[in-house]
Amino acid sequence: MTWWEALILGFVQGLTEFLPVSSSAHLRIVGDVLPGGGDPGAAFTAITQIGTEAAVVLYFRRDIARIASRWARSLPIGPWRAQVPSNDPDARMGWLIILGSIPIVVLGLLFQDAIEQSLRNLYLTALVLALFGVILGVADVRGTKVRTLDQLTWRHGIWYGLAQALALIPGVSRSGGTITAGLLMGYTREAAARYSFLLAIPAVLGAGFFQLVKSGGTGGGAGFWATLLATLVAFVVGYLVIIAFLKIVSTYSYRGFVYYRIGLAVVVVLLLSVGVLHALPTSG
Repeated sequence: MTWWEALILGFVQGLTEFLPVSSSAHLRIVGDVLPGGGDPGAAFTAITQIGTEAAVVLYFRRDIARIASRWARSLPIGPWRAQVPSNDPDARMGWLIILGSIPIVVLGLLFQDAIEQSLRNLYLTALVLALFGVILGVADVRGTKVRTLDQLTWRHGIWYGLAQALALIPGVSRSGGTITAGLLMGYTREAAARYSFLLAIPAVLGAGFFQLVKSGGTGGGAGFWATLLATLVAFVVGYLVIIAFLKIVSTYSYRGFVYYRIGLAVVVVLLLSVGVLHALPTSG
């Protein structure tokens, strides 16, 4: 992978990771379109997501520190030994993030080969881009949008986790899946988006560092320096997107993202039909 290809893919990753449009689908598509390119691979995608999740950690650093501190102090063991009641909102949020992270970890390990190969078929990507775009639109219209994060229940935490696990299929979108689930359960747009950011931290960082170790730091063949450049670019762009996205969802609906997903699905099918894109992953 050349430095300018890494620059483009890092920009795409940072731009799309937090929007409900699927960053993995965009990397898969853009990688195939680049001259002499191909599918950058699940490993490269996961590693560059370390950059975008680092942006989440930076942006939500005060929330994360508070949740982690109060969760640790609510434990019945350890040096703090239940200094905070277990029903404390921040302590409970810590447990809910752990609970919601379990489905994607388990399914990610069980279906690792499929995630890296067959699930990256662009016909499947186009299908889920359109399908989950429609579901997001329905959720945005039908959702009551009255619940806030302090009303998050254990049952809802599990549903959020299962929705996040769907993002193992490129095209679903991790943020899109969790936000859709939140809207269907009656949470406000901003609450659903904020919890989506927090819930992603353990799973995405875990997957990224797992692939980093597995690939020996090469990004699955992209090369160390190219992967590093893409990750740094994703961090900078991702941080700016977080700021803008949280402002957007507080004011506007998700209708534009729905139209974009359906339009992109149509474009992908057209490009597949004329041979510009390849349905199955090809190495670059």
